[in-house]
Amino acid sequence: MIKRPDYPPRDTALVMRMVLIALIPGIVAMTVFFGPGVLFNLTAAILTAIVSEALCLRLRQRELKPRLIDLSAVLTGVLIALALPQAAPWWLVIAASAASVTLGKHLYGGLGQNPVNPAMLGYALMLISAPVAMTTLWINPLTTPDFLTAWSAFLGHSSDAVTGATTLDLYKTEFRALTATEASRNPLFTQAHLGFIYGYEWVALAYLAGGLWLIYQRVITWHTPVGLLTTLLVISAFFSFDPDTATPVWVHLIAGAGIFAAFFILTDPVSGATSPKGRLWFAIGVGILTYLIRTHGQYPDAIAFAVLLMNFAAPMIDHYTRPRIMGREASVKGPGGQS
Repeated sequence: MIKRPDYPPRDTALVMRMVLIALIPGIVAMTVFFGPGVLFNLTAAILTAIVSEALCLRLRQRELKPRLIDLSAVLTGVLIALALPQAAPWWLVIAASAASVTLGKHLYGGLGQNPVNPAMLGYALMLISAPVAMTTLWINPLTTPDFLTAWSAFLGHSSDAVTGATTLDLYKTEFRALTATEASRNPLFTQAHLGFIYGYEWVALAYLAGGLWLIYQRVITWHTPVGLLTTLLVISAFFSFDPDTATPVWVHLIAGAGIFAAFFILTDPVSGATSPKGRLWFAIGVGILTYLIRTHGQYPDAIAFAVLLMNFAAPMIDHYTRPRIMGREASVKGPGGQS
């Protein structure tokens, strides 16, 4: 019996379309729990990504149609839109999407040449350039804005009644300082500590369903999701011996972009590792860096920085984990040596 390859031969447009289909459950869940601002972000990000793609192709004197219909720009726009705060203003969405396509993709030669994940580069640039907007415009998980409120936030007039920091940020900056009495009276803390983070758990399950479908369709393999989620689970459980000061395990897995990143960000075949063992080690590295930056750094959700750092390590990981070719000795030496 001939063993089927991990990735069956598929054209780029088909792969991108399948990933977009897998994202639909997460998009629906996010819209239900966090309001129509998610749809505003998606519309602006997709349009910006397509326009940016066309302008870059024109400047590079490349044919437009084949590269615009492969859906790679659309997927980049969707990923960056889903990663941004749900009450992000229009200028932040446009800037993030344009940066993802121009700086994260075409600066290095276009699709297949980018050494880093384009969406995570755009996200990180916005987090550094506009830290206030990126950390305070998340929808409060205990509220869901209506259409007019969400549209007002998209135009740049957000309301403090429906926006705030993420649960990870609250654990890092506020929850640890609460007394027992204050904590018992804080509904968000009470729910999060019991594992019920209103909305986030359903969004995480929706992304999980889409990701498992991608594995079933053999668009991605299990190595990357299992590597990241297992690493986050083990390391956060090991250091959560004091529940009054440590962020709970389920918050690390659910409240941040852990599940979303495990199936839809780290699995980028261009900027990530490509060998089976390499994907596993790549994901483990992202998990360790994510926990360290979340716990000891200034950014509560550090997926973007962890992914970008490991993107630069991916070639080295592939070098040391590449499968042995039949008929050759498995002898690989370090840089400067000969195999």
